[in-house]
Amino acid sequence: MKKILFSLMIFGPILVKAQTTETHHYAIEVAGIRVGTMTAVHEQHTDNRSTYTLISDVSVKLLVYTIKIYYKAISQFSGKKLMLATVDAQTNRGNYLSRTEWKGDRYVISARQYKYDRQSVERNPIDFSVSLLYFNEPVNRNKTYAEYFGDYFNLTKTADGTYRALLDDREDEYIYEKGRLVKVIKHNKLKNFNVRRLD
Repeated sequence: MKKILFSLMIFGPILVKAQTTETHHYAIEVAGIRVGTMTAVHEQHTDNRSTYTLISDVSVKLLVYTIKIYYKAISQFSGKKLMLATVDAQTNRGNYLSRTEWKGDRYVISARQYKYDRQSVERNPIDFSVSLLYFNEPVNRNKTYAEYFGDYFNLTKTADGTYRALLDDREDEYIYEKGRLVKVIKHNKLKNFNVRRLD
């Protein structure tokens, strides 16, 4: 019995899957007025898995209509390969869900969002997505997978630390200082949304 207890004391801690967590907080602003918040979380697990979570909560009145959006995106990686991504959006115009899942030899993609629907498959491994942009500057990358749309943003570096992400008529800008994301500009026909880092 003593030998068993001794073994558990020595090897027990190895069995516990420790992880590290990195969290960043953002203010979402329109014309300098705060209209919501965003939290970005990266969990690194000891078995080479990682989870990225983005949560945003927005309520804003634009001219004749009000926008209310609660958005939660969860992307799970094994090593550098995306295994599962889900985006749950709850809005005043309805609830929507996007899902990208690796199944056998391909990704099965179903993206259903407000006025947007895409069903597809992707055979090439996805190693970088929008969620990672909140923790890693996309140096030497020309595209990033957009979990929300189930498709790729084309990335263009426009200045030091500034990247333009474009998918059809949707455009975002990601601005980094010393490799640290400090601001995202989400272009909108009425008013741009600015996501500004607080910590």
